[in-house]
Amino acid sequence: MGSGFFSSWTFWALLSAAFAAMTAIFAKIGVENVNSDFATLIRTVVVLVSLALILCATGQYQSLGSISSRSYLFLLLSGLATGASWICYFRALKVGPASLVAPVDKLSVVLVAVLGVVLLGEKLDLRQWSGIGLITAGVIMLALRR
Repeated sequence: MGSGFFSSWTFWALLSAAFAAMTAIFAKIGVENVNSDFATLIRTVVVLVSLALILCATGQYQSLGSISSRSYLFLLLSGLATGASWICYFRALKVGPASLVAPVDKLSVVLVAVLGVVLLGEKLDLRQWSGIGLITAGVIMLALRR
C-alpha cells in the first residue's frame, strides 16, 4: 500500500466504522424474525466465504505451516472472542434498539485503550485519555434509563 490517506490506518478505521454502522442496521432488520444465534451463524458463513474469495482473488493465501504456534493461539482466542461478541451483539439487537445497542457495544473502544496500556504497554497522552473518558461518559449516558 502507498503512503497516502487511502492507505493510512485512519482511512481503514473510518471505513470500518461505516461498515460497522451498516452491520448494526442490517442485522437489526435481519434478526427480526430469526433466532439470534442462527442469525450469527448465517453472518459468520457470509464472512467466511467472503474472506475466502478475497484471499483467492488477491493471491494472499498463506501456507498454514508458516504461522507460528503463538500466532495460532492468539488467533484462536481472538476468534473465540469474536464469536462470543457476535452472539452477544445479535442477542442485544434482538431485544434492544440498534441506536442504543451499537453505541454501547462501542464501549469496546474504551476497553481496548485500557487493555492496550495495561497488556501491551502502549502509551496514551492526556488528550487521548480525555477522548476515552468522553466515550465512556457517552456510553454511560446512553445506557442510563430516564
